[in-house]
Amino acid sequence: MTDETTHALAYTPEDLPRKESFLKPHRIVLMLLFAALVVAVAVFMRWDWLPRYLPRLGSGILVSLAMLFSTAILGFLLAVPLGLAQVTGPWFFKASARIFCTVIRGTPLLLQLWLLYYGLGSLFPQFPAIRQSFLWPYLREAWPYGVAALTVSFAAYEGEVMRGAFAGVPSGELEAARAYGMGRWTMFRRIWLPRAIHRALPTLNGETVLQLKSTPLVATITVVDVYAVISKVRQETFLTYEPLLLLAAIYMCLTAILVVAFRYFENRIPTRGA
Repeated sequence: MTDETTHALAYTPEDLPRKESFLKPHRIVLMLLFAALVVAVAVFMRWDWLPRYLPRLGSGILVSLAMLFSTAILGFLLAVPLGLAQVTGPWFFKASARIFCTVIRGTPLLLQLWLLYYGLGSLFPQFPAIRQSFLWPYLREAWPYGVAALTVSFAAYEGEVMRGAFAGVPSGELEAARAYGMGRWTMFRRIWLPRAIHRALPTLNGETVLQLKSTPLVATITVVDVYAVISKVRQETFLTYEPLLLLAAIYMCLTAILVVAFRYFENRIPTRGA
């Protein structure tokens, strides 16, 4: 037995690094202050209006979640070809995708939303063919324009993320797939796309949280989400702080759920070689 082996065996469990405790003094103080703040808000503020508005708040939360998930899913489906076109596409598709992402990311989302709703939406009623088509019951509503604006915005930001993710996949893995005789579609579906999504998952988490915080903008085009309900509460009760604090708490809870869900999926994916 060598000296190195003897030295390694001489370690005791006390010598091994211990897991750091979460309950440190400064964290305990912060948790106590937060608990005191919650108690003060619950005791010294008016909440008698809350039971009357709970049904509307519930429906508003559902609208916000529907906006979030529908636009995030549709936007990601658009982001994949946008990112792929910038990495491997011909110059025309590469330039088009880059211009699209640059223009959308360089202009405010509120401006895009108003251009779609007050601009494009105001043109549709002037065409009898559109007014008599099966699409008119949807085009006369506000939510399709909100979905379109949020989807385009998410696709532009996530398209840049997917561009970096596709470009960051090691070329050796793709070459190994070609050596095994995989076709382009099989290689893309089984290796390139999953590895790119794995690399982009932490950023996708942040973009989804930002998308959640962007959903209140649809209230400016008469979509009744949770922000619109809170605005109605403020107008009818003449209260300011209580509805806004409740709105902040709702968004904090939804954000925490999103972060925990993404962390779960990140931990489920092996990280070796990422």
